[in-house]
Amino acid sequence: MGKILMLNGSPHPNGCTAEALKEMIRVFDTEGMETELVQIGNRNIRGCVSCNSCGKTGKCVFDDLVNECAPKLEAADGLVIGSPVYYGSPNGTLLAFLDRLFYSTSFSKQMKVGAAVVSCRRGGNTASFDVLNKYFTISGMPVASSTYWNQVHGFSAEDVRKDLEGLQTMRNLARNMAFLIRAIAAEKEKSGLPETEKRFFTSFPDGKTI
Repeated sequence: MGKILMLNGSPHPNGCTAEALKEMIRVFDTEGMETELVQIGNRNIRGCVSCNSCGKTGKCVFDDLVNECAPKLEAADGLVIGSPVYYGSPNGTLLAFLDRLFYSTSFSKQMKVGAAVVSCRRGGNTASFDVLNKYFTISGMPVASSTYWNQVHGFSAEDVRKDLEGLQTMRNLARNMAFLIRAIAAEKEKSGLPETEKRFFTSFPDGKTI
């Protein structure tokens, strides 16, 4: 059994992105994974203001959905981020949420499995996919892959249900993610997590390392 937090960055709880996530949830259920889906895209979420208050208090200064989801992420073994494509990029509300969630949380995200899912009518999918994956790769999170880029196409949920290749990609992604979560849990119990070195922070303008 593993826990997976799923974020729907679309403002439409039953739209195209939701169809992709629902297809994954059906597989997660059969794989014995516990899932929780949080609707992000229709919430009023402001961006980070770089106040660094979180470094002192351990939580974001804006006490909203970000702080509500922080303990859910800490308890999760995997994170799925779904977003529609807006002008070749993920939903801005979702990005504001993710910036604050990842920056304000000090707990380790090492070896939590991440997966990004995007939905689009036609283009901008791979650029959006790339943006979302960067949250994982800066945090020591293995990225789950599928048999194609993790995307579905359509202008409506009904269109997405006709995208058989996209839905198959979602199912294969969910299976691979469940496998990775189980494999990491087994190795963690046997040998623990990989060693993480003390972080170097190099400031190139003055050549100094903190």
